[in-house]
Amino acid sequence: QLQLVESGGGLVQPGGSLRLSCAASKFSLDYYPIGWFRQAPGKEREGVSCISSGSRSTNYADSVKGRFTISRDDAKNTVYLQMNSLKPEDTAVYYCAAYTRPAGWDYVGLRPDEYEYWGQGTQVTVSS
Repeated sequence: QLQLVESGGGLVQPGGSLRLSCAASKFSLDYYPIGWFRQAPGKEREGVSCISSGSRSTNYADSVKGRFTISRDDAKNTVYLQMNSLKPEDTAVYYCAAYTRPAGWDYVGLRPDEYEYWGQGTQVTVSS
């Protein structure tokens, strides 16, 4: 079964940067779109960004456009989320997830319910 592990979260001051990583074990991510999602206390899980197989397409939530960048390194079986100009409202647990539906290589949707395999999450706290 596909297992995803997030890392790179932590405490950062407003305006700072973090890079999150999503690594897979026992399974290649090459063929799957990977999404990043976040969930703040008392709020629903929301889509942040997604990258298609082969990095052909990306998608971002309006709230992070121009500040976050998603990328993937298939040789390392890892997807990254570079987060710059962080704001207190970016505070949340961040999850990565894989979209594994047949022929879905170019999918870049941000609906959590369409992703099948999830990591355990990494906490990001933006505070002074």
